[in-house]
This record gives sequence, structure tokens and C-alpha cells, in this order.
Amino acid sequence: MVMGMGAVVLVSGGSKGLGHALTQEVPFPARVISLSRSRPPEGVGHITADLADPDSWVEVGGAIGDLIRQEAPSRAVFIHSAGTLTPIGFAGEVDSGSYLSNVLLNSAAGQMLGHYFLDAVAGRDGLFDMVMITSGAARSVYPGWSAYGAGKAALDHWVRHVGAEQAIRGGVRVSAIAPGVLDTAMQTEIRASDVGQFPEVDRFHRLHEEGNLVDATTAARKIWAVVEGGIDTGSVLDLRDF
Repeated sequence: MVMGMGAVVLVSGGSKGLGHALTQEVPFPARVISLSRSRPPEGVGHITADLADPDSWVEVGGAIGDLIRQEAPSRAVFIHSAGTLTPIGFAGEVDSGSYLSNVLLNSAAGQMLGHYFLDAVAGRDGLFDMVMITSGAARSVYPGWSAYGAGKAALDHWVRHVGAEQAIRGGVRVSAIAPGVLDTAMQTEIRASDVGQFPEVDRFHRLHEEGNLVDATTAARKIWAVVEGGIDTGSVLDLRDF
């Protein structure tokens, strides 16, 4: 198969937070596209999608497939950065509709979009990476974050399984990377939580007050450096180890 000479980078949630920073810090010339509800900054392409809605996954999957076929890139990266903490609170006590959206976005959306990306690049020549942005909450217990923590843990284990599959196929490098505690709107949301719904809130106030939050741009640059340095497929990594 003849390869194109370009590169394509797809970032879910690329209009804000870490996702936005990842679109701005791509270390090689590429066509960069955000998969998000909100329009990203000028210079970044946009596929409009509410990724908490399963109906959008099929549409986005088709768009990814069309893009890869049209561009025939020699380098392609998909990063799933979209996620939500809302609703913060105990299971059985928060709004059920919001809880469902959390489960769908944090767990299922990444798996399905990853599936579509793998399908789009299967059998093609080139260098392909897929990164799931995970969290320490996948391994630690934070009462009030049951859907978020479980969703990230599901993505981690999906990466382990799919990494083993891709090692057999010799295809896509698959990894999950936890960026640490970032200075983003999500942290503002955490600090606004009621202690009754999120008992660990004081810990996050201290991290903010002591200047221990990581700038999203700094984290994005480190993530790209890790990806470009080469990752063993199936790896679940913590950026604080680099």
C-alpha cells in the first residue's frame, strides 16, 4: 500500500484543558483535529460530537475512517482526552442522567473511538499511536468519584488487552498515560465540591495553595515526549515517573 507523506493527530476533548494543550504542542507537522462539542482554537480542525452520546460514536468513527482513507498518513495519533468528573458525589445519591453520561464518556467512549481508530489504520503502512489519558483515580479510591475512577480503570485494562492484541498484529502502539494533578477547570470544579459529597476536597485545596498543580501545557509537552520516545504497547504509565 502506498503511504501518504503527512501526519494526522486526533484529540478528543481538544477544545479545552489538557486536550487543548495537546493540540497546541504536537511536535511534528500534522493536520490536527479536535473531537469535541466546543469549537477548538483557530488552526485546529473540528469534528463536532457530544462524546457522552453513544449515537455520536458511530458518526465520529465514520469520520475517522474517511479521514484516514483520504489522507493516507504515514503518521497518525489518536489521543482520548475527553472526560468529566460531573457529577461529583456518592453513587445512588447523584442525578442518574449525569451519572450515566459520566459512565459513557469516561469508559465506553474511549473504547469505541479507539476501536474505530484501530479499524481505520488496520493494514496500513505507517507509525500509529493511540493514547488514553487516564488518572491516578484508576488505582486509588476517592469517595465521590465512583464513575470517574471506574471509567479510568476500565480504560487502563482495555489498553492492556488491546496492547497485547496489537503486539500480535504488529500494528498500533497503545498506551494509557496519567498526567498528574493539572491546573485546569476540572481542578476548579473539584475545589468547589462539598466535603459531604467529596470528602477528599481539602487535599486538593492544599495542592492548589502549595503550588503543586501542573500546567496543562507542561503536561502536554511531556506526554508528547513520552509518545515520541517510543512506548511499549499495552503500557499504563504515570507522567510523574518521567
